[in-house]
Amino acid sequence: MNADQKSVAQRCLDSAYAGSRTFPEILNLLHGADIEGYTVDYRRGVTTYYAPDGSSVELANPGVAPGPVEAAFNADIIISGIRDAQTNATGYTYKAFCEKVVAGGCAGYHVSLPGRRAVYFGRTAETHVEHFPA
Repeated sequence: MNADQKSVAQRCLDSAYAGSRTFPEILNLLHGADIEGYTVDYRRGVTTYYAPDGSSVELANPGVAPGPVEAAFNADIIISGIRDAQTNATGYTYKAFCEKVVAGGCAGYHVSLPGRRAVYFGRTAETHVEHFPA
């Protein structure tokens, strides 16, 4: 991954936690930098960004400490967090979203720009797939 891509990835991660860019704005920046997706790992406290050539960069999540994730995967809690983000619910922050989905047993999620979806997964590989709006 080249220096420009790494810089865009860092700016996107920082702006998510700062609340200075929306999810669609972040996706547009990543797409413009030829980054095709990323994986958030709550247990390790990192987000890894991927380029189509197979290169990647791993960045520390600045807002949520790594740690244990609830054992039970509760899709209803995860969907509720997603809806809060989509509607920019009162008091919504990305940090609060992360804390909510971790409490719902989400160990992480993978965003695919070409696939236009996010796949949320639990410790036992249970999943919830969220397709991006058209």
